[in-house]
Amino acid sequence: MTDKDFDLFPSPCYIMEEELLRKNLTLIKSVADRAGVEIILAFKSFAMWRSFPIFREYVEHSTASSVYEARLALEEFGSRAHTYSPAYTEADFPEIMRCSSHITFNSLAQFRRFYPMIQAAGQDISCGIRVNPEYSEVETELYNPCAPGTRFGVMAEQLPDVLPQGIDGFHCHCHCESSSYELERTLEHLEAKFSRWFPQIKWLNLGGGHLMTRKDYDVEHLIRLLRGLKERYPHLRIILEPGSAFTWQTGVLASEVVDIVENRGIRTAILNVSFTCHMPDCLEMPYQPAVRGAEMGDGGAYVYRLGGNSCLSGDYMGLWSFDHELQIGERIIFEDMIHYTMVKTNMFNGIHHPAIAMWTKEGKAEIFRKFSYEDYRNRMS
Repeated sequence: MTDKDFDLFPSPCYIMEEELLRKNLTLIKSVADRAGVEIILAFKSFAMWRSFPIFREYVEHSTASSVYEARLALEEFGSRAHTYSPAYTEADFPEIMRCSSHITFNSLAQFRRFYPMIQAAGQDISCGIRVNPEYSEVETELYNPCAPGTRFGVMAEQLPDVLPQGIDGFHCHCHCESSSYELERTLEHLEAKFSRWFPQIKWLNLGGGHLMTRKDYDVEHLIRLLRGLKERYPHLRIILEPGSAFTWQTGVLASEVVDIVENRGIRTAILNVSFTCHMPDCLEMPYQPAVRGAEMGDGGAYVYRLGGNSCLSGDYMGLWSFDHELQIGERIIFEDMIHYTMVKTNMFNGIHHPAIAMWTKEGKAEIFRKFSYEDYRNRMS
C-alpha cells in the first residue's frame, strides 16, 4: 500500500493486507506439512471472520476459548472447534458440544462434571486435560500462564497413574511470542513431568505463542523439534494453535491527528483513536508500537507523544521523532495492529470504533464493517 491508498479507507480503520496474510499462511502451512503436525488458528488473537475463506485455503481448524468463539468456528470458519476454557457452565456446555470436535478441560473436577454430558449426547468429541509443566520463560506476569499460583492446568502430582476414561489428550500452553528454542526447553520440562502418561493419550496440543512468522524465528529448528517429538512418540497427533503468528505484520491501524497540545515542553498529538480502547496491549504489556515514518525516542527534530482521545489520563504513549511538524488531519499509521486488537477493543467513553477493512491482493479497498452510535447504544442495555 502507498500513502495515497489510505485515502480509500475511512479513518480510523484497521486495514489488513491480503498479500501479507497469504505470505504468513503459506509459511505456516509449510511448517505443518514438513513437520507432520496440525497448526490451527487461535481466535483469541484474531477473529475477523470475513477473512476466513482465505484461511481455509491453508488451515482446516481453529481453536476457541468460549461458546461464542466455538460457534464462530462452526458457522463462519466451517469446522468444529478445538475448545478450551478455564471453566465451563451448564448453560453454555450444550452449545460448546454442538460446535466442538475437541474439548479440553482445565481441571479434573471440570472433566468429571461435564464428561457424562458428552457421553449422554453420544457426539464424536475428543476430550483432553490441560497440564501445567510449571515452566515458562514469559517475563510479563500478566501473560505467564505458568506463574506460581496460576489457575491454568493440572500439575503432574495431581494426575492419577491411570488417566480417567475419556481423556484422549493433553493441552499445554506456556508461550507468548516465543522462539523455537523456548519451545525446546519447554518440551524438556513437559516430557520430564508428563511423558509417562503419553502412552495413554492420542494427541498433544502444544498451545500457542509460537511466533514462527517473525523474521528472526528459526523455522528449520522448529521443524526439527516437531519431527523429533513425533519420532519419540509416533502414536501422538501433535497440534499447535498460534494466534499472533497468523497475522503478524499483516496490517495497520490508520488514524489521524485531530489536535496538538503542549505542556511544559512536551508536545502531544491527539489522535482519533485510543490506546486504551483500540490498542490495549500497548498499555497492558506494555510496549510502544511502531509508527510509519517515525522513530521511537526523542532523538529527532520533531518529537511528540501520541495521545488517545479518551478521558483516561494514561491514554498516551511515546515519545516518537518525526522528520517534520505534524499537521491537523495528517495520517498516523500504527504498524502491526491486526492481532490482539480487534478482539480486545472496547467502547469506553463511547469513542468511535475503527472500521475494519482489507487491502485485497488485486489492490482494492474492501470495507468489511463500519461502526455507529447504534453499536455503542446497543451494548449499554
